[in-house]
Amino acid sequence: MLKQRIITAAILLPVVLALILLPPTGFFAAMVAIVFVGAAWEWAQLAGFRTQASRAAVAAGAAAVFVVLLLVRTPGLLAALTFAGVAWWIACCFWLRHFTFAAAPNSENRMLKLGAGLLVIVPALAAATDIHASERGHWWTLLALVIVWAADTGAYFSGRYFGRRKLAPRISPGKTWAGVYGAVVAGGLVALLGGLMLGVQTGGQLIGLVILGFLTVAVAGVGDRFESLMKRHASVKDSGSLFPGHGGLLDRLDSVFAALPVFAAGKLLLGL
Repeated sequence: MLKQRIITAAILLPVVLALILLPPTGFFAAMVAIVFVGAAWEWAQLAGFRTQASRAAVAAGAAAVFVVLLLVRTPGLLAALTFAGVAWWIACCFWLRHFTFAAAPNSENRMLKLGAGLLVIVPALAAATDIHASERGHWWTLLALVIVWAADTGAYFSGRYFGRRKLAPRISPGKTWAGVYGAVVAGGLVALLGGLMLGVQTGGQLIGLVILGFLTVAVAGVGDRFESLMKRHASVKDSGSLFPGHGGLLDRLDSVFAALPVFAAGKLLLGL
């Protein structure tokens, strides 16, 4: 499985880097929106929409929301949606504490999870667009993602070699506290190095960026746990099978959805 994951990542990485670093923000945001429509399709299945027609309707609705967002795309709107995303992920911690909430497969819970999906995906698109549009935004966008990737790698290896105590066995049995510690350390180091490379020279801003790296990793973990909870409710192992060894789009983007609003909000507050 590790070999398959590495091969898939090696194929996808150049594409992702080109998408982040080369195009203007409008094109970048449009491509991200297309990817997120695919994520909305998978989310609809986790939420309990079993037919292709119903999932297509959800994906079409998500596409319409994304089009409106990208056409308007004012700094105030993007910032408001970004901070709404931060508030959502804080509130989501309470859902994780009561993991049986909305587990029953009825119409009310399907609509509730559909609304949750809106709060998961739309602020992430707004945050990604806002970061990319800022000064040196291409590189700040890359830093946000590298923090998540480094945290994922740190969590994998520290959890594999040192993991004993389970983090949330009833939601995600494979995750350990050692993995959390490895993720936080890796994310903080990447934030520090990234800040230095991007020319952050003020000591207060650099310390703030490292703290933001820690917070980004912590909330990214909430995103990962929440998607795991939705998969538990739906009784599936992966959200899809698009990427060999990696699962579906949601399996790759769950942490990113949570990390982007936090990183974008922190970047705004730090004046970076």
